Amino acid sequence: MERSPTLDGPARKEQSVPRGSLRVYLGAAPGVGKTYDMLGEGRRRAGRGTDVVIGFVEDYGRPLTRQMAQDLETVPRKTVLYRGAAFTEMDLDAVLARHPSVALVDELAHTDIPGCRNEKRWQDIEELLDAGIDVISTVNIQHLESLNDVVEEITGIRQRETVPDEVVRRADQIELVDMSAEALRRRMAHGNIYPPEKIDAALANFFRAGNLTALRELALLWAADRVEEALVRYRKEQGIEEPWATRERVLVTLSGGPEGETLIRRGDRIASRGAGGELLAIHVVRGDGLASSSPKLLDHQRAMVESLGGSYHTAVGDDPAQAVVQFARQANVTQIVIGATRRSRIKGLFSRGVGTAIVEGSGDDIDVYIVTHEEAAHGRFLRRRGRGPQAPGSAS
Repeated sequence: MERSPTLDGPARKEQSVPRGSLRVYLGAAPGVGKTYDMLGEGRRRAGRGTDVVIGFVEDYGRPLTRQMAQDLETVPRKTVLYRGAAFTEMDLDAVLARHPSVALVDELAHTDIPGCRNEKRWQDIEELLDAGIDVISTVNIQHLESLNDVVEEITGIRQRETVPDEVVRRADQIELVDMSAEALRRRMAHGNIYPPEKIDAALANFFRAGNLTALRELALLWAADRVEEALVRYRKEQGIEEPWATRERVLVTLSGGPEGETLIRRGDRIASRGAGGELLAIHVVRGDGLASSSPKLLDHQRAMVESLGGSYHTAVGDDPAQAVVQFARQANVTQIVIGATRRSRIKGLFSRGVGTAIVEGSGDDIDVYIVTHEEAAHGRFLRRRGRGPQAPGSAS
């Protein structure tokens, strides 16, 4: 898309400049093709008549990457002297003065040489965005700040250059550049990533199949979470309450009774049946603040949910069924797991239980699983006949 001519002087200052958009190519490791894809996108836009320049691209001597950059205008780098040595960095002021529609700026997590205006390249990019310039950049998953410790545990290598997750999270578009571990190792072995003298060491260390598979999984999961955030925003903006079964989200309702562990295990099994399943658990607290369940049991069940990779939530309300259904719709839940009632049959003749209300409120788009357990009413009847002591627990 062509950008309208820029304004100069006072006229420009009086008119606010729309912030540029940021597009980030995210990869699991060096060599997957992030820079190549970024340049490819730049060439496509330039071919449509958009004003595109290269602010900074590092090709690491890779012929195909260098070839992709040949037909694009490049803003010359600036030379920075540091400790008696000369380094080249992106000339931020020159790119701002050139003011293209789109600037291609590689390596979002890069640390600028001391003497530059900003410490990090992502801060340079922020200035470009504030000036109304669209930016396309790249980053590897191991450079995200929140994953620094995890990546070190996997690879044994501490990444010195990181970028705050929020910087990438705020990007208008995130493109995942994916490649299997085997394909990436072949690319390395063929000399398409590092020079020949570094290939054997790389394959034996950072580029081990296990490392690359783990990093790939991190990248896929991080990108999936960003897609999920975008989906939640869209559903909220559009006022969509019906669940979209993009993946199974299983909500376990916890009354605070001893049957909670059984329900959590069943919910986890259901969530694990398909790829990307998610386990959630909810406990509803009465609006008057009075405790109706065992805090010790709930603390144990919360820890159990989190140990299984799930998330624990608390809602406040005098109508537990309504609170559960409302949360389920907001969280795009596809299935709810509840325990069989601990109420007596006689009591059930005169009032509607929480479980029944959840089933009625869930409608046709949320499945409800009623799980039997030792604390259910029929079990209590058997125990009264001498088969075991009655266990305490609030009605569900």
